[in-house]
Amino acid sequence: MSAQPGTKLYEGKAKILYATEDPDILLAVYKDDATAFNAQKRGTIAGKGSINCLISRYLFEQLEAVGIPTHYLDCPEPAQMRVKALTIVPLEVIVRNRAAGSLCQQTGLPLGAVLDPPLVEFCYKNDDLGDPLLTEGRLLAMELATAEQVADITALARAINRELTAFFDRCNITLVDFKVEFGRDRDGRIILGDEISPDTCRLWDNAIADPDGRVLDKDRFRRDLGEVEAAYQRVLEVVTAAVQ
Repeated sequence: MSAQPGTKLYEGKAKILYATEDPDILLAVYKDDATAFNAQKRGTIAGKGSINCLISRYLFEQLEAVGIPTHYLDCPEPAQMRVKALTIVPLEVIVRNRAAGSLCQQTGLPLGAVLDPPLVEFCYKNDDLGDPLLTEGRLLAMELATAEQVADITALARAINRELTAFFDRCNITLVDFKVEFGRDRDGRIILGDEISPDTCRLWDNAIADPDGRVLDKDRFRRDLGEVEAAYQRVLEVVTAAVQ
């Protein structure tokens, strides 16, 4: 039985999902809440919901234009996005072009080391377990996805990376790494879901040499670098200019 329009179906760290009149369409409301370190650190970034929603819209549209399927439909309000209902694959897919964050901590690779080819990693989307890094063998043993789905997701993740890297290059920004999530539509197709924003990407301003000053993403919140709102707004400005 379908939920009544306006019924809250799910609330995560960054978004709330509501039912609509169409069971195949959901309304995602982006929040200003900010979390880090598996929600151990919490705060608020003023205007983040609207900013991330608009950035995600523009980037989803860019990906759709080159044939990469996404759940995006439209944005009825600044912090709202209508999306296709998906059965989410419980994996966080991380694509790394340069070493940063946990990769440096776990491997000793220097910050900013170029990864050629880019590294595609999988984490189990499970807060209770701390979203652990998985091998392909483990995720298959856990039946989180089939081998065919893993192959499709990997190919899509690499294609998304190629398009986003080229896009941000035009913005004079380095796409260091990013996290994406995928789901299955009613026909079983693997489709890009969630969001693409400074919450889910590491972005460095190429015009700034200072390692802290160049950061335009949630690392400013994670690492208490300050000027978080200004960094998010800067990303929105350059992305908007690039798509116009």
